Amino acid sequence: MDADVIVVGAGLAGLVAAGELVEAGKRVAVVEQENAANLGGQAWWSFGGLFLIDTPEQRRMGVHDSADLAWQDWQGSAAFDRLGDEDSWAQKWARAYVDFAAGEKRSWLKDKGMGWLALVGWAERGDGRADGHGNSVPRFHITWGTGTGVVKPFVDAALQAAEAGRLTFHHRHRVTELVTQGGAVTGVRGDVLAPDDAPRGAPSSREVVGDFELTAQAVVVTTGGIGGNHDMVREWWPQRLGTAPKHMLTGVPAYVDGAMIKVAEDAGARTVNRDRMWHYTEGIANYAPVWPQHAIRILPGPSPMWFDALGRRLPMPCWPGFDTLSTLRHLRTTPDLAEHDHSWFIVTQKIIAKEFGLSGSEQNPDITDRDLRALASRVTSAAPPPVQAFMDKGPDFVVADGLRELVDGMNKLTDEPLLEHDLIERQLVARDREVANKYAKDAQVTAINAARRYRGDRLARVAAPHRILDPAAGPLIGIKLHILTRKSLGGIQTDLSSRALGHDGAPVPGLYAAGEAAGFGGGGVHGYNSLEGTFLGGCIFSGRAAGRAAAAAVG
Repeated sequence: MDADVIVVGAGLAGLVAAGELVEAGKRVAVVEQENAANLGGQAWWSFGGLFLIDTPEQRRMGVHDSADLAWQDWQGSAAFDRLGDEDSWAQKWARAYVDFAAGEKRSWLKDKGMGWLALVGWAERGDGRADGHGNSVPRFHITWGTGTGVVKPFVDAALQAAEAGRLTFHHRHRVTELVTQGGAVTGVRGDVLAPDDAPRGAPSSREVVGDFELTAQAVVVTTGGIGGNHDMVREWWPQRLGTAPKHMLTGVPAYVDGAMIKVAEDAGARTVNRDRMWHYTEGIANYAPVWPQHAIRILPGPSPMWFDALGRRLPMPCWPGFDTLSTLRHLRTTPDLAEHDHSWFIVTQKIIAKEFGLSGSEQNPDITDRDLRALASRVTSAAPPPVQAFMDKGPDFVVADGLRELVDGMNKLTDEPLLEHDLIERQLVARDREVANKYAKDAQVTAINAARRYRGDRLARVAAPHRILDPAAGPLIGIKLHILTRKSLGGIQTDLSSRALGHDGAPVPGLYAAGEAAGFGGGGVHGYNSLEGTFLGGCIFSGRAAGRAAAAAVG
């Protein structure tokens, strides 16, 4: 045999699984269609947020959290409704993951060299119901180094294992088939792709220069989801979210194409919860794209005024940072919006300076480079440099001193003028009248005031309430927002050992799956909604389970 275990995919889940296998003394082959510059996969590009429960960071910020509260939030968000079938293992994975996040997760990662910012972020603030979707408290722990800091321990361990001869990388090898013998998966075969030194994340050649076959006692599939394949996103798009947009941006590299999921299905694995997906509505076109239709997601605080393509304010809970899928559903199912693929933020300089972050390691050089001085400079009246760069160069930004000028500029970004100045002014004036007191009828203003009772938000995340049309808060900024593809929440169904299950519910001998390819565990650990910070953690948790189980199985 060429190895004890073959890991297909060199992203975070694959590297975690490989690390567990090496630690258990197994010989590992890592097969990856991209070049060595792409070690770490999608996770390298991420903001590095991790969902953790009842941590020292939370307690220092005055946050009271518990596993019980987190499990209540997870169940309310997941809304598992297929427990007799497709959610049967997903719910078990969810319970196990919450216990992991409340237990050894932080210490295990800390022992590997990870650390986190002192301020804990409050992502997905929810739909307003105690037992509904959303985080009751801040749980989004940003890793020093962003996504690069998350993947670094596992990349370093893999490189060290390769140097020691315990792990072999097979870059530019694309798996097209899982080899089976006697009903068990015993290896992989596929195409050798032409050498390509494309930079990380950029499209690479698909020229085939040969073929290959590798054998092992087990195979672990960790090849990600479908976000880079718009055809597959549209094929899996659920009716409950209306129609898929004609135009979408892409939040992941092109190699996230879902091809390996079909390969696993051909070998007998069952894919479940295909109709569950997680796409963002705050996407902006990258003025310096790395991959096709490259989008960056705005990570907003709660203050931006959000309007649909026709200039109407979005209803509760479709507010910035509150309920991702409710916002997507509203924008795609409201009849007169279906033909439009965009929406709008209108903010002030005060809001953009304090509340706007951008997702991605490359958009947060201060945290990625662990530069405390640069990080401290965020607490100023100026927008962070990456945000300012988009204001200056981004095709979706309009900056103006007055509202009429702003609306005219926004209308120039669409094929036809859809926004009426008087309608937008009327809504802004009504909202602005609500900020004269620390209490208000306007539910979004009330939510802003509530957010500022959390120390972390008040210090660095949520601007003091002010009138949008106050010239002293200006200039005004309008941002055209696009839907960007990101995560598939369903995937290969697995048991708690990450063994891939067949249509009969029994494990497919020799086959394991982890990370996004497995719905981050069980074929859909998130159910219908994510609480954020759970994608990287899901890759780590399921990859660790796969590596440990495969190591035990191969003896």
